[in-house]
Amino acid sequence: MATRGSNRSRLLWVSLLVTSLFIITLDLRGVSLLSSLRSGTQSVLAPVERLATRVFSPFGDFFSEVGNLGRSKEKIDKLEKENQELKSQIIFNENTLAQLESLKGVLDLAGKARYKTVSARVISKGGTGTFSETIVLDIGSNSGVRRDMTVIAASGLVGVVKSTTAASSIVLLMNDPSFRIGVRVAGKQDMGILLGQGDKSYSLQMLSARSAISVGDVLLARGSSGDRPFVPGVPVGRVSYVENTVGQLTKEGRVNGFVDLNSLSVVSVVLSAVAGDPGDALVPQAPRPAPTVTVFVTPSPSPEG
Repeated sequence: MATRGSNRSRLLWVSLLVTSLFIITLDLRGVSLLSSLRSGTQSVLAPVERLATRVFSPFGDFFSEVGNLGRSKEKIDKLEKENQELKSQIIFNENTLAQLESLKGVLDLAGKARYKTVSARVISKGGTGTFSETIVLDIGSNSGVRRDMTVIAASGLVGVVKSTTAASSIVLLMNDPSFRIGVRVAGKQDMGILLGQGDKSYSLQMLSARSAISVGDVLLARGSSGDRPFVPGVPVGRVSYVENTVGQLTKEGRVNGFVDLNSLSVVSVVLSAVAGDPGDALVPQAPRPAPTVTVFVTPSPSPEG
């Protein structure tokens, strides 16, 4: 039994020796068995690797795009927010400029007449249980505002204060159907009553049938005793229509108001008329007609000449 085991051991050592000599011989001849095996393995696996790349690459791209989509949405949301903020800032600037222009205009009007005024912002518009056309101002009795004071804008009359709190006032607009004001035709002494109609147009009733009024005439506030509720001289509107009917006891007409009551932002409450009646000093300038363009055509000399 020992002899058989010894023979197997010798045979194994001989096999290993021969294999080693074979590999060494191949290596000396420039043949690398390990490199060949490696190359063969790579050749076999290369198609599998390419297939795996084609199969799994779309999934990798998909998850990558999902991540990018989230970041893109964040950028879009951020840009939309910044765009909205810019729009809000532009609107705020435009509103501020409009209010400054309105304030400048009403102060110019009050300065010409030497009215003592206090300016206010319009914070709401609507009706009350008593009146259908009113606005609310952000000033009240703490600023010296009292009931029955005249309210003006840059172009003329707005209405009259009807009630106040410490920090707010309700103003009856001149287009309310209950509104009445005595008026005078600018440049004349003809008197009449202007009545609100609930819209941009007003009804005019002259006090005398002999009153001389024409389309285009400017009407001014006649003024009240003690300057309340109306101070004198405030521009009210321009006559747009005159009804000339034979036998009428009074003349009637229609008037377009100077102030757009639907776009009020800043107004002034007249506390007193310091210099009294300003007369016709506040009459607005009539719009200038467009200049006439004259074209001179010089005839060309005739070929025979």
